[in-house]
Amino acid sequence: MSTPPAGAAGAGEGEGARLAWLDALRGVGAMAVVAEHLLPWFLPSLRPFWFSLGVYGIMVFFLVSGYIIPASLERHGDVRRFWIGRAFRLYPLYLAVTALVVGLAWWVPVRGEVPRDGSAVAGHATMLLDVVDVGGVADTMWTLSYEMVFYLLVTALFVAGAHRRSGLLAVLFAAGSVVVGVALAGAVITGGWVAYASAAVFAAGLACVVSGRFRAAGACALGLMGVTLLVLGGRVPWMGVTVLGVMFAGTAVHRWERGRGTLWPVAAAAALVAVAPVRAVMSGWWWAEPDVWITTLALAAATFAAAMALRGRRLPRLLTWLGLISYSLYLVHHPLLKYFYEITGDLRRSPLPLQLAMSVLALAVVLGVSALAYRFVERPMQALGRRLARA
Repeated sequence: MSTPPAGAAGAGEGEGARLAWLDALRGVGAMAVVAEHLLPWFLPSLRPFWFSLGVYGIMVFFLVSGYIIPASLERHGDVRRFWIGRAFRLYPLYLAVTALVVGLAWWVPVRGEVPRDGSAVAGHATMLLDVVDVGGVADTMWTLSYEMVFYLLVTALFVAGAHRRSGLLAVLFAAGSVVVGVALAGAVITGGWVAYASAAVFAAGLACVVSGRFRAAGACALGLMGVTLLVLGGRVPWMGVTVLGVMFAGTAVHRWERGRGTLWPVAAAAALVAVAPVRAVMSGWWWAEPDVWITTLALAAATFAAAMALRGRRLPRLLTWLGLISYSLYLVHHPLLKYFYEITGDLRRSPLPLQLAMSVLALAVVLGVSALAYRFVERPMQALGRRLARA
């Protein structure tokens, strides 16, 4: 996800040139996540284990979202416009991919992590999947949970006039990731009722925010719900809190760039995030081992810093194009790879030339479908959202 993969979109020509480095970053992040899922199935011998491609990609996305999302809200100063834009940016493709996966469930069954009851509908409706114990029909949808929590919290902070303390928030969430990692082994609040209750609060709160009636109360209720679910409802609590620390660090970098803050909170947050999984009671994954985790974070931070340093220069058009279609690329690639794998069968022990050929073909299919999804789903819906927001 921006977004992760779903960062700001719809800039004008001048603004698009100014923010092309963010599109390039999205392109890098999206391709890293695609590689994380493609290599184990098609080219396992090339998969790196000294860092995590997937975690690297999503951390780049989260830094981009943290950098641009609060700035976008503050620049327009209109939470109604912000949420209409977010809805038309995120939901059309999200619903289309959901329909695709469910529609083809007769061929490739829906993941076992998706509940077979109404809580799945409620969880997908809010995108708060990973913090209400609902698996996404597409594997990559889990990161959208943390994007959504960030949007809810940023909105609450903006309405309450407390949105300029990004550095402090980055440090608090980063420190919280260490504490939560030690204290919690998993979700404290569980059960289908969590998805239903959060969907009710989500709908009522957004109605208040968008309509303007009881806006402050609605925004604060949404922000409080988001943080509560993040800490007490997340499947991997320390990871969710870490993500918010990373996103607010991105916001703090934007404020520093504009001369409205310093970088010490970013450095402090980075140090805390680096040690977050060391004592975490849920850190048994290879990518959370200290050497892999720290290397991955360092690469993500270095990528963001390098792109930022080059933001005034002309960047490769391929990267900026990949950034434009990054949300489509992020959401559609995993289902498509599953379908491709269903057709080709297990290639892990096949000759390397065949693996390479199938990898190139699979990547071409993913890129082609993503480009079509961007052209015929994302762009028209974003344009419609902008017209409605201006109305």
